[in-house]
Amino acid sequence: QVQLVESGGGLVQPGGSLRLSCAASGLFFRLNAMSWFRQAPGEQRELVARINSSGSTNYVDSVKGRFTISRDNAKNTVYLQMNSLKPEDTAVYYCNSERGPRRYWGQGTQVTVSS
Repeated sequence: QVQLVESGGGLVQPGGSLRLSCAASGLFFRLNAMSWFRQAPGEQRELVARINSSGSTNYVDSVKGRFTISRDNAKNTVYLQMNSLKPEDTAVYYCNSERGPRRYWGQGTQVTVSS
């Protein structure tokens, strides 16, 4: 049974930082591309950052230079370091694994950026 468990969300002031973690189990983690998506109220879910099995990364333009995705294959964990947070980053953040046609989702973690 595949499980993706996110943690690290919370309330932070504008300009602050958070680090999200996603612990995976039940899959060959190192062979999966891992991504972070987010969904704000009334908005569609959007891809924020992705890291493939080789470690190559890509980001949505709105977070480039502020967010960093990384993975630790020994710990079956993917991270999203979020710096210089803005109110528009407020959303539920979801972890996603991808290998061929198989995709799995975590339950999401709320990130709220507000003063």
